[in-house]
Amino acid sequence: MQYRLKLKQMAEANGRPFRIALVGAGQMGRGFASQSHRLGLQVAVVADIAQERINQAYADLGLDAPLISNDIALLNVAIASGKPAGTTDSNIVPLLDVDVVVEATGVAEIGAQVIYNTLINKKHSATLNVECDVTVGPMLRETAKENGVLYSVCNGDEPAEAKELVDFAKDLSFEIVMAGKGKNNPFEPHSNPDTVAERAAAKHMNPKMLASFTDGSKTMIEMAALANATGLGLTKRGMIGPEASRKTLQDVFCPVEDGGVLEQTGVVDYCTGDVAPGVFVIVKTDSPYVAEEMSYLSMGKGPYFAIFRPFHLASVEAPLTVAKMLCDGYETLVSGKPTTEVIASTKKAHAKGERFDGIGGFSARGVTDRVEDAKSDNLVPIGLLQGATARRDIPIDTLITYDDVDLDQNQTIYMLRMKQDQLGLS
Repeated sequence: MQYRLKLKQMAEANGRPFRIALVGAGQMGRGFASQSHRLGLQVAVVADIAQERINQAYADLGLDAPLISNDIALLNVAIASGKPAGTTDSNIVPLLDVDVVVEATGVAEIGAQVIYNTLINKKHSATLNVECDVTVGPMLRETAKENGVLYSVCNGDEPAEAKELVDFAKDLSFEIVMAGKGKNNPFEPHSNPDTVAERAAAKHMNPKMLASFTDGSKTMIEMAALANATGLGLTKRGMIGPEASRKTLQDVFCPVEDGGVLEQTGVVDYCTGDVAPGVFVIVKTDSPYVAEEMSYLSMGKGPYFAIFRPFHLASVEAPLTVAKMLCDGYETLVSGKPTTEVIASTKKAHAKGERFDGIGGFSARGVTDRVEDAKSDNLVPIGLLQGATARRDIPIDTLITYDDVDLDQNQTIYMLRMKQDQLGLS
């Protein structure tokens, strides 16, 4: 720990701070930049399609307006001199003289492009784009290994923080009953950027991002990432999502025969109620002494106990992943052999020939599913759906199969997913 001190010592030894390239200067990206700067990392270059967002990211840091260019040589001169730099072309970022590329666009296809090109150029990559990870995370992990670098989903979002609780519980020899998060947005399965526009403006959010929360996609994606990183399974397609409180977590998320909602253990799920913005793991022990001690410590009456973290700090915590990479060679969250897929259900009827937009849009929402069920039903991962064209009329609330759509085969994420499937990594 003490990563601020470690980074300072390493910067002194190297003669310069570590250089970070940030792709995506929206709400999450700007938060990441601000906190990285405070940790002693150099925000060397910011990439975004909107120059005003690049300028704002550096203004947040109290720095001069950046040199904005798409010329690699000019940008590298600025980076070497420690001057702020920006570009509107994310494709050149992996070629710049930086130590880590942080991808924070939230767009699965852009994430796949940036992260993959970063890794094959033998640079570390950290991402806030869980949407990309649940689609091609295993392929990105394998690419990182092949090139001797690191790839990781960042701290701050619920999957990483819940995984740390799971690891903690395993280290203490607890049986993992389940792990999950609290959901704080109302579930509106057909919501879209238009229906949430007013709320998004009040929260200074991108309406598409808020729609991905309210239609349930984000929760599905986050819990799939947690499942795939820990090896935990899924309760059922779409999960259960019961109401629970901080005090009743262990009573709700226990086996049916003990009064809870779980048909099986070793799974992920979420709840509504006062648990958000927290994450939790439900555990059990075969030690009477440990059970008695857990009860004494107000972790539940037993035999099930809740280990609860009442917060996640989103972009504020995220730079810790970069620090862990650079200081300790540590990955916060990477997908193993997936147990869980995020499939797609239509949010409106689609006519033959109609194109689909991306996560949080007007077309479809994400739904968790067991990998084996998604495969047997020929269901399309939602991360592949943007730019697809309907082959037939598709009604509302229909799970989308590969037979229903023509996918955009020119996308990087499609090519990575096909290779991932061929290698047996999915």
